[in-house]
Amino acid sequence: MTPDALRANWHQAWQALGVAAPDDALCSELQRRYAEPQRHYHTMQHLGECLGWFEREKALAEHPGEVALALWFHDAVYDVHAHDNEARSAHWAREALRTAGAGEAAAKRVHALVMATCHDAVPEGRDAELLIDIDLSILGAERARFDEYERQVGEEYGFVPAAVRLPRRRAILQRFLDRDAIYATPRMHALLEARARANLQRSIAG
Repeated sequence: MTPDALRANWHQAWQALGVAAPDDALCSELQRRYAEPQRHYHTMQHLGECLGWFEREKALAEHPGEVALALWFHDAVYDVHAHDNEARSAHWAREALRTAGAGEAAAKRVHALVMATCHDAVPEGRDAELLIDIDLSILGAERARFDEYERQVGEEYGFVPAAVRLPRRRAILQRFLDRDAIYATPRMHALLEARARANLQRSIAG
């Protein structure tokens, strides 16, 4: 997405919650976080791809502004040596909504949406299903982009010896392949499911 499109998405998300967007410092800080040097996949490229999918599919959302903001915050904290990135990102999102006056119910829902990106359970509810489908859209990307994604993730965990990293990576990908369906929303399932399974099978075999 272009910088103007990103900014428009940001302001529209807060507007949908019925509150004024925080000053541009928060938006700029989030973009700075996605540009941190330890990131190779969890970058502005990933955020832009997610928000692009959201713009196409947002009619499915019950609370579109909350889904958009959950996407903005879902990888806001990314430390490859930590195991609480989602929790810290979710906490930041909840506090940002509270500070902006969005209301406690909305703040809690956004917190839960960000936590859903742990991918340790099947998402429940339309907003969570849409958010997770968007976050996993990379699995069903065209072959060249999927292969780039795999290289980028490998670079983020390059400090882990290949003998340890590669079997762990295959196990993670296998868990997605073992699901009855990777994508829950009808259109994304139709567009991405078959290609995601082909990509995953090829990566695991490779």
